[in-house]
Amino acid sequence: MKIGYDAKRAFENQTGLGNYSRDLINNYSLSNPKFQILLFASKIFQNKRLDFLKSRDNIKIIKPKKFFYQFFQSIWRSFGILIDLKKEKVDIFHGLSHEIPFGIDKTKIKTVVTIHDLIFLRLPQYFNIFDRLIYYYKVKYACKRSDKIIAISNQTKSDIIQLFKIDSKKIEVVYQSCNSVFKSQKKNIIKIDLGLPKNYILYVSSIEERKNLLTLIKALKIMKSKNLVVIGDGKDYKEKCMDYIKNNNLQKRIYFKNNLNLEEIAAAYRNASILVYPSIYEGFGIPILEALYSKTPVITTKGGCFEEAGGTHTKYVDTKNIDEIVSAIKEIEDNPNIRKEMINNGYAHAKTFCDKSVNDKLNNIYSDLVNESRS
Repeated sequence: MKIGYDAKRAFENQTGLGNYSRDLINNYSLSNPKFQILLFASKIFQNKRLDFLKSRDNIKIIKPKKFFYQFFQSIWRSFGILIDLKKEKVDIFHGLSHEIPFGIDKTKIKTVVTIHDLIFLRLPQYFNIFDRLIYYYKVKYACKRSDKIIAISNQTKSDIIQLFKIDSKKIEVVYQSCNSVFKSQKKNIIKIDLGLPKNYILYVSSIEERKNLLTLIKALKIMKSKNLVVIGDGKDYKEKCMDYIKNNNLQKRIYFKNNLNLEEIAAAYRNASILVYPSIYEGFGIPILEALYSKTPVITTKGGCFEEAGGTHTKYVDTKNIDEIVSAIKEIEDNPNIRKEMINNGYAHAKTFCDKSVNDKLNNIYSDLVNESRS
């Protein structure tokens, strides 16, 4: 079987969609050495997180060959890629981030698309109208024309059904796992020196309004003895957070870290007292899973996908409410038994999100589609 993947995010994105793409390609190609994996990418960037490609004989990278498509890469990704897909005799094309090429439904190639979230429709205020229109057209097209949709949570599946009127039978929920570095029990990981305080609360995510970091910072102002480590970066909203920090003299208690490698991020998780993930809306919430695997208690938002990722022993609060965040932090830090129970049960929950489960579900989806095309 020949499986083609849209590898744009794997090469170009360092967080979210990039991590999902890299982890899926890495684990699936490793578990299925007899299948040929074709990565379609308009640009090839050097990325240490893709070093596994060097040791995989069953992976081939396809780039645009014509000068026109090398210059107009987005046109190749949406249209011109069909020429290469046919030439390579791809059996299945899997769009890993909301898109499939236009016109692929007119070929014999079976298609799968992963939909991570429909935040641009749920929270349109965080997107400009031009981006919303593009996202709406591309994502709706992919959902309508693909042979199978993978939703990364039941929350996302419900959104697809409600907002795009897609038959639920077409959608399969396949939870993602996380990178193996967060699952490692090697003790040397926690010894990595990042120049952080001995006791700190951790935030891991991009810094944008929807992620709601400022509310956590305001909670920290109340808790005079607490430190906060922020792993992530942003633009305008980050500046808003920085202004608040400066105006309230919090500079010595809040540490910003960016461009860390995976081992350094894993060390930050392991040494944190608590992960607070205050995002307003997500498709899944991978930092929750990374923290649970790292045996770090989690506080996050009530409802939505967060309870799918966090399970029954994560603390859920109204993350727009400063007092609720403060109360949850104090409850965990002041009660060793509660903390221990959260760590043990959270870790057990995290282990249900394993690579084997993802690979088995992908194999079932791909096999069904190939058998369908041959019948």
